[in-house]
Amino acid sequence: MRHGADGTGAGLPERIGGYAVERELGAGGMGTVYLARSRGGRAVAVKVARPELAADPHFRERFRAEVAAARSVGGFHTAPVVDADPAAPAPWLATAYVPGPTLSALLEAEGPMDEARLRQLGAALAEALAAIHGCGLVHRDLKPGNIIMAADGPRVLDFGIARALESTRLTATGTAFGTPGFLAPEQAQGQEVDGAADVFALGAVLVAAAGGSAFGAGTPMGLMYRSVHEAPDLTAVPDGLRPVVASCLAKDPSQRPTPDGLLDLFAPETAAPVPTPYSPTAAYPPAVTPPPPPAYPPSAYAPSPFSPSPFSPSPHPSPYSASPYPPSDAVPPHMAPTAAARGGGSPADAELAFVAVAATRSLLIDAGGVMLGLETGDVQFAWAEIHSVGFAPEGPKHLRVTVHLHNGAAPQILLAARRRAQLREWLEDLPLILECFA
Repeated sequence: MRHGADGTGAGLPERIGGYAVERELGAGGMGTVYLARSRGGRAVAVKVARPELAADPHFRERFRAEVAAARSVGGFHTAPVVDADPAAPAPWLATAYVPGPTLSALLEAEGPMDEARLRQLGAALAEALAAIHGCGLVHRDLKPGNIIMAADGPRVLDFGIARALESTRLTATGTAFGTPGFLAPEQAQGQEVDGAADVFALGAVLVAAAGGSAFGAGTPMGLMYRSVHEAPDLTAVPDGLRPVVASCLAKDPSQRPTPDGLLDLFAPETAAPVPTPYSPTAAYPPAVTPPPPPAYPPSAYAPSPFSPSPFSPSPHPSPYSASPYPPSDAVPPHMAPTAAARGGGSPADAELAFVAVAATRSLLIDAGGVMLGLETGDVQFAWAEIHSVGFAPEGPKHLRVTVHLHNGAAPQILLAARRRAQLREWLEDLPLILECFA
């Protein structure tokens, strides 16, 4: 089977469902995100799946799971899904606007967090994971770029690759979706994962928030190798938090704490919350240009015409100050998809990738191109060099992948699956990924 590199774009749709489209915000591996408005004038981000993927039952199943995941968690842990149509010719979902920068942007603007902020962040993320796992879900891609630092606390976003635990198809082994540098060892090796993989990612996020990198920098394959075989680098983590973070990053999933256990470690019930408001030291650069505002001021920032709430304010101070970033009707930067990382790029920029890891060889396909992990080292080809990618099974447990280059060369790799079911998963998932990038 071969997938070429040609593709065509589509014009801006006038409406998606009941939402008037204003402009495109960006495109990623799974689709396009548009800025749109409801009939009442509210700004929403509408994510539309690529048409060629909509015909794939495997993709529709995952998209349907994404919608169900985001809807089932709800509350203050995520950006609420306000509407969706997984059965549309091009499936789509619309999410509400959550003001605030991503954690990665906040760290870039302010620098590393101190121990008090790290504890608050860890407790908030543990609380979010407890809610996600309580719905029978695994996020599978927790990273600074998927965490929004809203005024009322962090929110975990992007359930695009979350899998429902009760569905055997959606938890099948053989493919690693996620971001190298934050992937748990079992996830990097294409094994089945549970909530412990999210706890591992939480530990890597806290290392990043402290100003470090748990598994260094470099190629995705190098990051995954170190997450599997080497101890994490915790030198940036304050001494008081280092044992907790180390337990999150344990190689054995059974040795990692649960989200509820982490809450007890980060925020004991006897400890009162200590407000440590964010005070940016650098301006946060907007990633998108705000569209013209509506004729009336947004209700989130204008005085309410209704009577005051009958409920008194909470006597406990919030550890999160009001957002230092100006209000905007534009969908915030985190609503637009980020481009997938090239080989050697920042792990936080990755969005969607296919990873197949065998005993001595590996294969990575993402927006940057194709990387063959051979015994002699990694070989990477950018999409501009690639004419097409072919693949075919050889025997009951082997897969041969051939990269056809424009210069006529055709490097190959032969991967040995651990079991026949893993080979079947590779054969089912490869066409989907190649439709995204090839």
